[in-house]
Amino acid sequence: PDPSLCSLFAKENLAHMSEEQLNRYDRLINEPSNDWDIYYWATEAKPTPAEFDTDVMAMLREFAKNRNREQRLRQPDLEYLFEPPR
Repeated sequence: PDPSLCSLFAKENLAHMSEEQLNRYDRLINEPSNDWDIYYWATEAKPTPAEFDTDVMAMLREFAKNRNREQRLRQPDLEYLFEPPR
């Protein structure tokens, strides 16, 4: 799958998400046994199972549509993971 999709989504959204949303995101990226499933759900190639069809999945689906036509050819730098919260 597009490994940058979740990385770019995380960089843009994690800082603004509630603790409950962060928990749902963590579950989404860690529980499915196949990363391709997340990609297919996000791009609406396959229906999202009810257990993962949350507000966070809706945010990821919207992000995957890339309405602003941003260039997303590489994974983002991960330094944001090590920055103190703002």
